[in-house]
Amino acid sequence: MTELRHRGTTENDLQHQQSEDKGSENEGKAEKDGASDSESKPDTGPPGVPVPADDTPEVLNKALSGLSSRWKNWWVRGILTLAMISFFFFIIYLGPMVLMLIVLCVQIKCFQEIIHIGYSVYHSYHLPWFRTLSWYFLLCVNYFFYGETVTDYFSNLVQREEPLRILSKYHRLISFAMYLTGFCMFVLSLVKKHYRLQFYMFGWTHVTLLIVVTQSHLIIHNLFEGMIWFIVPISCVICNDIMAYMFGFFFGRTPLIKLSPKKTWEGFIGGFFSTVVFGILLSYVMAGYSFFVCPVEFNSDRNSFEVDCEPSDLFQLQDYALPAALESLTGWPTLRLYPFQIHSISLSAFASLMGPFGGFFASGFKRAFKIKDFANTIPGHGGIMDRFDCQYLMATFVNVYIASFIRGPNPAKVVQQLLALRLDQQLHIFNSLKTHLTERGLLEEEA
Repeated sequence: MTELRHRGTTENDLQHQQSEDKGSENEGKAEKDGASDSESKPDTGPPGVPVPADDTPEVLNKALSGLSSRWKNWWVRGILTLAMISFFFFIIYLGPMVLMLIVLCVQIKCFQEIIHIGYSVYHSYHLPWFRTLSWYFLLCVNYFFYGETVTDYFSNLVQREEPLRILSKYHRLISFAMYLTGFCMFVLSLVKKHYRLQFYMFGWTHVTLLIVVTQSHLIIHNLFEGMIWFIVPISCVICNDIMAYMFGFFFGRTPLIKLSPKKTWEGFIGGFFSTVVFGILLSYVMAGYSFFVCPVEFNSDRNSFEVDCEPSDLFQLQDYALPAALESLTGWPTLRLYPFQIHSISLSAFASLMGPFGGFFASGFKRAFKIKDFANTIPGHGGIMDRFDCQYLMATFVNVYIASFIRGPNPAKVVQQLLALRLDQQLHIFNSLKTHLTERGLLEEEA
C-alpha cells in the first residue's frame, strides 16, 4: 500500500507540475481575469477527491446574503429541514409499500455516495471493473434480502403464484450463484501491479454493503411489523438531531467529542430530554390508529397489501399505578397509557444516547478522507448518507428490540407455512396437534 501511495503521489506531482507550467504560460491572462482556480479554491481533500461546491439555491443565497455565515447556515438548514419533514409526511400518507420503495432509493443513493468516494481517490489507477462489480454485488445482495423478506412476510402471495413459488424454493441457490458469478469476475479482473489495492476496494464494497444494504433491510422489516415501528424511531432520530442542533446553537459552550467539534454537551443533553418527551407524545398519537400499528399483510381476496387488524394489547390503553411520590405530587393514583409508550422511552433514549455515535463514526470516516460531506444532495445538510448515518444504527437496534421483547409466534404465518406442506404432512400435524390438545384437556376424547 505504501508503494501504491508513493506512485499516486508521484503521478499527482507530475499533474501539479504540468498545471503550474500551464499557469505560468497564461500568467498575464490570469492576472487580468483575477485569481486562478487553484488560488480561489483551496484543496481541502486528498488527491482525487473533488471539493464539493456550494449548491445552495440561488433564491436562498440572495435572500440570506446580508447574514453572517453562521446564521445563513442556520436558516438554510432550517428551511430544508421543514421541506424534508413535509416530504416525510407525504410519503407516510402514501402507505407502507411506497415507504419501502423510498427506503430502497435511499439505500442506493447512500451506497453510491460511499462507493464514489473510493472511486474518486483511486480512479487514477484504472482498476478494472471496480464500479461494475460494486453495483453488481449491490444487485446480488438486494435480490437475496428482498426475496427473503417477501417469502417471510407474504408467503400466501408466494404460494399462490407458480413463478414466485419456484423462485422462492430455489431463492438461496439463485442468490449464491449470482454472488459466485461476481466473485469469479473479481478474481479474473485481478491485475498483478494492483493486487493489494483491488482487494482493498473489494473489502470497501463489502463493508459498504454490510453497513448500508443490510441495515436498510432491517428498516423494511421494522416497517412490515407496523408503520409505528418505522415512523417513531426515525422521528426520534430527526427530533434529536434538530433539538441537539438548536440547544447547541443557542447554548452550546462545552465541546462533546473531538471528531465533531461543533457538537456540545448542552446540545447532547437538551436533545436527550426533548427526544424522550417527543417520543412519548408521538407514540400516544399514533398508537390509536390501526393504519400505523397493524402489520403489513397481503389480502388474497382483494389482491392488495393492507394494514388492517385488531390492534394487539401493546396498543390498548391501560391504567398504570403511580408511585406514592408521584401520586402525592400530581394527585393522580393511576396514569392511562399505551404500553407502546413505555417502549418508546427505550427507543427515544437509544436515539439520543447511542444514535449520535453513528454520526460520530461517519464524521471520523469523512475526516479520514478530508471531506466535509458525503455529497451535496441536500443544501446545508450534505448527502443522503449524512442524514442517514444515525438512522441505520437506530434501525438495527429497533429490529433487535422487536425480536427480543415484542415479537412472538405469529399464528397467521404458521398457518401459511402449514398450507404450503403436502396434504399428508398437514394431516400428520393435525393428528399430532389433536392428540396434544386432548392430553392437555382442551379437547374431549372421542368415544
